[in-house]
Amino acid sequence: MQLKGAQILVRTLIEQGITDVFGYPGGQVINIYDALYEYKDEIHHVLTAHEQGAAHAADGYSRATGKVGVCIATSGPGATNLVTGIATAMLDSIPMVAITGNVPNALIGKDSFQEIDITGVTLPITKHNYFVKRVEDLADTLRNAFRIAKSGRPGPVLVDIPKDVQVATCEYEPQAVIEKEPLPKVRESYIDEAVKLIAECKRPYIYVGGGAAGLGMGDEILAFAEKIGAVIGCSFMGLSAIPEGNERFLGMQGMHGHYASSMAQNEADLILAIGVRFSDRATGNVAKFAKKSKIIQLDPDCAEINKNVRVDLGLVGDVEDSFKRIVEKCDKTDRTDWLYRVRELKGEELRFEEEIAAADTSALTPKQVFEIINENKPAKTVIATDVGQHQMWTAQYVKFDGPRRFVSSGGLGTMGFGLGAAMGAYVATKDPVVLITGDGSFGMNLNELATAVTYKLPVVIVLMNNGVLGMVRQWQTLFFGKRYSNTVLDRKTDFVKLAEAFGAKGYLVETPMEFKRAFTDALQSDGPTVIDTRIDKDEFVLPMLPPGGAIDDIITKVR
Repeated sequence: MQLKGAQILVRTLIEQGITDVFGYPGGQVINIYDALYEYKDEIHHVLTAHEQGAAHAADGYSRATGKVGVCIATSGPGATNLVTGIATAMLDSIPMVAITGNVPNALIGKDSFQEIDITGVTLPITKHNYFVKRVEDLADTLRNAFRIAKSGRPGPVLVDIPKDVQVATCEYEPQAVIEKEPLPKVRESYIDEAVKLIAECKRPYIYVGGGAAGLGMGDEILAFAEKIGAVIGCSFMGLSAIPEGNERFLGMQGMHGHYASSMAQNEADLILAIGVRFSDRATGNVAKFAKKSKIIQLDPDCAEINKNVRVDLGLVGDVEDSFKRIVEKCDKTDRTDWLYRVRELKGEELRFEEEIAAADTSALTPKQVFEIINENKPAKTVIATDVGQHQMWTAQYVKFDGPRRFVSSGGLGTMGFGLGAAMGAYVATKDPVVLITGDGSFGMNLNELATAVTYKLPVVIVLMNNGVLGMVRQWQTLFFGKRYSNTVLDRKTDFVKLAEAFGAKGYLVETPMEFKRAFTDALQSDGPTVIDTRIDKDEFVLPMLPPGGAIDDIITKVR
C-alpha cells in the first residue's frame, strides 16, 4: 500500500508491537502527530509537559516491562531536551527508540529555524543513531532501530527524520516483530574452567547486576546459591532481581550497600558476577577491591571484561545460557561454615542499625517511612525513585516482591528522572506505582504533575523533604568541614498547595501515624498524590564507603 512517511512511521511502530508512546508535538513532527491521530485506536500517545519527561517515561516503561520504550520530539530544542533521558537509558542499558523530526533535507546545514544535528549530539549516548534521507528507507531503518535497541546489551537508538521524508510517499509492506539477535554461546572449555573454580572455592559470593535483573534470572540464581552453598549480593541496578526473604540474599553492596553484603563480598574467595559492570560506586578503591577473591564475570558485552576490575575468567556471550550450563555441571556442596560467618556479619549489621535508630530524634525518620511503605504497599507495586539520599534509603529498606519492581537512574544519577519514569511504569503495567523523591529532585521536573493529573495516573509521590540537597550536604558534613555551600535550599514552596494547583491531592505529614494515613489514602486515589514528608536535614545514609575508600574505611556512624 502507498503511504506517507509519517504514516509508515506509525504503522511500523504498531507492527513492532508498540501500544504506547510518549512525546511532545512541534513543527517538524506535525505530520507524525497527524498520523498518530489517524491511528489513535491502535496506538496511545501520552502528551508530557516536557520532552525530558517523555524520555524518562519511555525509559520507565521499558524498565518495568523489558519492552522497548518510545518517545517523540520535534527538531531543535525538542530534540535536545531528550538528551538527558537518552543518556540515562544508555548508562543503564535500557532499550529505547527516540524519534525526532528535522528540517527538510534541502535545508539541512543551513542553520534553518530549529535545526540541530541531533545525530551528532547523541552519537556518544546511543547504541546507534540514524538520519533518514529517503522515505523508502524509513520502515527498515525503524526495524533496525528496534533490533539494535533490544539485542545484546540493550540501549537507546535515535532515528532523525527530515520533514520532507515524512510527507513523501512510497510502498509499505508490514513485517513481523523484529526479534533480538541471538548472542554467541561461550566455549565449553570456559564453562568447565568456571565449574572448576567454583568447586575449589570455600566462600562463594554471587554478585547480581542489572543484566541479570533484566533477564529475570532471580529464582534460578537463588536455587544455584542453595546448591553450592553461596550467598548473594547485588549492585544497585540488580535490586528486585532476587526474591526477598531468603537468608542467602544480603542485598545491595557498595558505597551505600548493606554492611553484611559488602563485608561478605570482601571476605569471599570467589565472586561469580552476573550481568554487572563493577562501577566505581560498587568497588570503591579498585586496588583494594576483593583482593582475597577470584572473579568470574558473565556479560554480553566484551568491553566490560577487565574494564574496571581484573577478572580471572570472563564469559562473554549469552548470559542465561552460560549460567544454565554452569549450574548443570556444578555438584551440590555444603558450605556451612561460610553461611555461619555470614550470619555473624548480619548480626553486626543489625547492631549498627540499632545504634542508628537509637540516635534518632523524635522526628519522622526514613526507616519509619519505609517500614510503613513495606507494610502497606500492594503486591506488584513498582517503586520508582529520583536521585539522592532518598534513593539510597529506598535501596536499603524497600522489600521488593518481584523482578522489574525497581525503577531508578543508576549510572547517570539523573535528578528529575523519577516522576516521568513513574508515569511510564504505570502506563506500561497498570500496577500500583510509588515514587520516592526529594525536594531537590522533585523540583527539577515537577511539571509532569500536569501529565499525571490529565491522564489520571495514580502515582503516589512520597516527597522526603529535608530542605537541603541531602546527599551533597552529607558529603560536606563528612569530608568538607561542614561548609554547606549552596546545599541549603531554604525554599518556601508549599507542596500541598502546589499539588492542589495541578489538580492532585496533597498531604503534609510529620509523624509516622500521619504518614500511614496519608499513604493508605493515596493508594486508593484515582490520580496522583503528593505526600510532603518532613524529615530531619541531618539524617544520613549509612553505612558508607568514603569516595576512593575501601571496605576497611567503611563508615557506620557519624561521630
